[in-house]
Amino acid sequence: MPSRRQIREAVVQFLYCADLEGGADPASLREPFWQFITESDRRALLQATWKTLHHLSLGREARLKEFQERVPLTLATLKARPDLERTAMVLQNIADHENKWSVAMIELSRIPRDGDDDTFSERFEPVLAGLFRIDRDLDAARKRFLNALDDIPGLRAQMEPVAGSIRRLARISERIRMIEEPEKFPDQVDLAKLRESKESIAALRRETDSLVAAVQREKEGIDERLAAVVENFSPERIDPVDRAILRLATWEILHSPEVPAPVAIDEAIELAKRFGTTDSGRFVNGILDKIAKQAAS
Repeated sequence: MPSRRQIREAVVQFLYCADLEGGADPASLREPFWQFITESDRRALLQATWKTLHHLSLGREARLKEFQERVPLTLATLKARPDLERTAMVLQNIADHENKWSVAMIELSRIPRDGDDDTFSERFEPVLAGLFRIDRDLDAARKRFLNALDDIPGLRAQMEPVAGSIRRLARISERIRMIEEPEKFPDQVDLAKLRESKESIAALRRETDSLVAAVQREKEGIDERLAAVVENFSPERIDPVDRAILRLATWEILHSPEVPAPVAIDEAIELAKRFGTTDSGRFVNGILDKIAKQAAS
């Protein structure tokens, strides 16, 4: 789970970006902001996803080879019966999608992992999403084919070899679908890292969005407080980074009783040292000390 420090750093960065965009509506900034702020975390998640995908798909090549060897004879048997033409088409569709599945895996394996985060994610994510789509289509086609066999009991013995191959491939697909939504399978040890990574990213966004919304709701009152404390300055004339830090800390001092004022001030100073100028820490400390004293009086 994200730490309080991570959440507050993300809030400051969001408030700063909103100011750069002229106070843009947070909703319009949310997606591009989170694409940027979580890039490294998403890359790590994608890397872990690839490792898990590769691990859980071990053995597929042998099962696929077996399936491919059995398809031609099965197709010939089905095509010999005009009433089974649709079933033959479904089997061919399965074969085509199995090949697409393999191509997608090869493409994923060839994407360089030593480039910058943006390049890797931009290439990897759409191919991974494509693989998941292919796998869902495969699942539907396999079910249609296996269900169709119930209507031709006279050919069951001849169909069983390819049906068995399809079932064995389907078991691998069941694992793949768990990778797509690991949170739905809390008991799967192999998916623990994926679950934790996805939840950490989601929690950071959830907590940050909530805190940003709270600060934005009180922005007018916060700015009035700051304007009253910063002599000859309106908030708009303060450095954008310092302004974002001051707005967050002022909100905590005025509206978050569970955060003691000294804690809010100390954390704001740390944020100022990390994101601001050489003088930001001292400047933020002086302003917030006055805000806290006024709030306590």
